[in-house]
Amino acid sequence: RFAAENQIWMSIGSIAVSGPGGKILNRGYMVDNQGNIRGRYDKINLFDVQITEDEGYRESTQVLPGNEATIFDTPFAKIGHTICYDIRFPQLYRSLAQAGAEVLSIPAAFNNITGAAHWHVLNRARAIENGAYVVSACAIGPIQGGTEAYGHSLVVDPWGKVLVEGGIEPGVVYATLDMDKVAKARARIPSLQHDRPFDLNVEDNRKTA
Repeated sequence: RFAAENQIWMSIGSIAVSGPGGKILNRGYMVDNQGNIRGRYDKINLFDVQITEDEGYRESTQVLPGNEATIFDTPFAKIGHTICYDIRFPQLYRSLAQAGAEVLSIPAAFNNITGAAHWHVLNRARAIENGAYVVSACAIGPIQGGTEAYGHSLVVDPWGKVLVEGGIEPGVVYATLDMDKVAKARARIPSLQHDRPFDLNVEDNRKTA
C-alpha cells in the first residue's frame, strides 16, 4: 500500500519467513510502484562464525540458505539483492554484475566488532570491483546475544566514493544515483569483461623428514 500510494519501488531487506523443517528463510523482496511483489531473494551465505572466544553465531541452526542469486529489472536500474554476510563473497557480486546488475542492495545487521573493522571497506570493495552502486542499509540497536548492530548505512558510487552515510541513530539517508556513472566506471576499467578461466596448481614444497 505504501509503495502504491507513493508511486515508488521498494527493496525490502532482511525478513524472517517461515520455511520447511521448522526453520526460517532470511528473505528480501522487491515491491513495485503498484504495490505488487515482483520478486524475492533468500540469503545464500549463512553467518556461522566465531568472532571472539566469547562471541559466536550459528545462523544455520535456525535458517535455511537460499540457492539462487536474484536481479530485479526495474524501470531505472537492474538491482542485485543480497543480504548481510553475503557481502564477504565477492564471486556472488561478480556474477550479479556480469549478468547486468547496476545497483547492489545489501541490507545488513553487522555487529559492532565486524562493522568497525570491515563494513566500510567491504562495501567500497564490492562497488569498485563491479563498477556498481552499492546501497547498504544497516540496522542499529541490540542484537540477540548481547552485542549491538553497527549502523552506518551507506550509499557508495561505482568509483568507490561514499555518497552518504547514516549514523548510529534511527533515521533516513538518501542519495541520487546517476546511472551513467555505472557505464563510465565500467568503460574506464572494464574488468568485468577481462575475467579469464585458469587452472589452480598447488605445489606441496614441504620438506619431509
